[in-house]
Amino acid sequence: MLQITSLQRRELRARAHGLNPVVSIAENGLTEAVLKEIDVCLKAHELIKIRVYGDSREDRIAYYEQICNELGAAQVQHIGKLLVVFRPAPADAAAVNPEKGQKSRRSAPRKTKRSFQG
Repeated sequence: MLQITSLQRRELRARAHGLNPVVSIAENGLTEAVLKEIDVCLKAHELIKIRVYGDSREDRIAYYEQICNELGAAQVQHIGKLLVVFRPAPADAAAVNPEKGQKSRRSAPRKTKRSFQG
């Protein structure tokens, strides 16, 4: 499990405030498919919210710990049925574009229309 400082946790909670949940854990629980989807979302976004349907607080805590242990993520916040999880992007993805982790769309020169006067 990734460890973060209290200052980092506070900043991540602030960033996560406006996020919507991207993964839901329903009645089937934390399956391999759900773990894989969480992994994909963490690679794409670094900071995600997960909604857990079900009333068992113990199950939510167990899911939270299992997600963070298996995926190498940090626990940011557990509030109600929402879990906030953070995992920094891999170094090779950040080398492509340090700001977004994606290739820049503006790397190619723009084509412009030329008007001819004659």
